[in-house]
Amino acid sequence: MRPTPFVVLLLAAPAFAQDQAVQRELIGRQQQLDRFALQLRQSQQLLKVDPGDPGRRQEIEARHLLERERLENVSERQLREVKTDAPQELRPYERHKAEEERRPLTVPAEQAN
Repeated sequence: MRPTPFVVLLLAAPAFAQDQAVQRELIGRQQQLDRFALQLRQSQQLLKVDPGDPGRRQEIEARHLLERERLENVSERQLREVKTDAPQELRPYERHKAEEERRPLTVPAEQAN
């Protein structure tokens, strides 16, 4: 007895859902690394600020907050946009594209090149 196409699709559905979950998890892990790298860079920048210059420190902290918020917004959007119907062959490309989109938010302009 041959399985009907409906039965085949029903059995394959969990595999597609799992594939999407794996893709989302991989992107999420890379986003965690990007957040850590950004926080590390920002804390190193703050160490260079003269303790006697609270105005400069406040300016840098405000910029850092904006950078973290932009990265978080991009990261949330990327996780929402993980495609359910993308072929397996394109998954690495999607992760690379997402990483390249986050790169300007995590690496200073002078290091990006």
